[in-house]
Amino acid sequence: MAAAPANPRTGSPRAQLPPCYYEGYLEKRGAKEKVARRLWTCLCGNTLYFFNSPKDTSYVEKLDLSGFVSLIDDPSRDRNLEAARLNLRMKDGEIKLTAPNLEARELWKGVLYSVVDLAVPTTLTLLPGQLHMLKEVVEKEKMRRQARVSSRAPSSPLSLPLVGEIPACFRPVSRTEAEVLLERHPDCGNMLLRPGRDGSSLAVTTRQDLNGSVFRHYRVTQKQQGSYIIDVENPIPCPTLHDVITALVEKTAGTLQPFLLEEPYEENITFVSSNDENGERTLHCAPTGPLSRAPSLPPKQVGTDRWSLRSQTRSPSSSPRSFSPPGSPSNSMRRLVLSPSPLSQSLTDELKQKLEKRRTNQE
Repeated sequence: MAAAPANPRTGSPRAQLPPCYYEGYLEKRGAKEKVARRLWTCLCGNTLYFFNSPKDTSYVEKLDLSGFVSLIDDPSRDRNLEAARLNLRMKDGEIKLTAPNLEARELWKGVLYSVVDLAVPTTLTLLPGQLHMLKEVVEKEKMRRQARVSSRAPSSPLSLPLVGEIPACFRPVSRTEAEVLLERHPDCGNMLLRPGRDGSSLAVTTRQDLNGSVFRHYRVTQKQQGSYIIDVENPIPCPTLHDVITALVEKTAGTLQPFLLEEPYEENITFVSSNDENGERTLHCAPTGPLSRAPSLPPKQVGTDRWSLRSQTRSPSSSPRSFSPPGSPSNSMRRLVLSPSPLSQSLTDELKQKLEKRRTNQE
């Protein structure tokens, strides 16, 4: 592989950078650069640091990914036929990057998307081990950001206690992150509600197109009674946060629409299994057909219980000493028991013949 796993270095300024998730050689050419430069690139936190060589302790450039907009493959050919290009579009311009090969480009895309979206991308062609690495990157970056936010002063963006139901367009993001969200997803709306920078108010960020992106930010303060005010030249009182959004939609004749970003969900059930022979783990897709149910057992047939029959025949009404009228069930059973069987009748006739023969011989 073109890129090597991160190797922590101590005793140098590089050790003071955020944790390194991935590193390797990339060719970089900015919007104002005519020639691309081959630089050792490290993804530390949500920032790309560029070094002249892997052994350098001081970086020559850095690129903060908080202004990330998109990452698109560049199908143009490079002088190196194995190289793979991609365009990194930022809020302030576009940067062209070139990876050594297609596999390296796919992995760079994976780590960049994982850090920006804090989720493992599902549309890339990656191996199970690489997907596991991206999952660890997401968890580490979440912990890093949480630790950074908790160490800030004086208060976090979510310190404001909101009263009433929160609109669906509320996002716990900063001003810059709100602008990036609106620019990256223009089809999801152009207005979102977010915490204010001071932690004691709210803000509405909007985006419109006028020879480029035009962003506007409006402060929303909460009154002691629980209602809200849009702080403009002529303040607009609103009973709830939903009324804040409705007021802005109505004031702009529907030009501003709430930002509603639908989270992606999987369309198929997948699971990971390991090969018993070589231990390789593979991602499988569960069958989509209906569940196969076990055949149902036939209903249990209720047979004649001989004990219940005996209990009926031994009832007081069927006692041998009791009188039963003709035709009753107990009388029929008595006739059945007292009537001689064919075998006993033949034995009786044979015994009679022997007695007659003995008497004849005696006479």
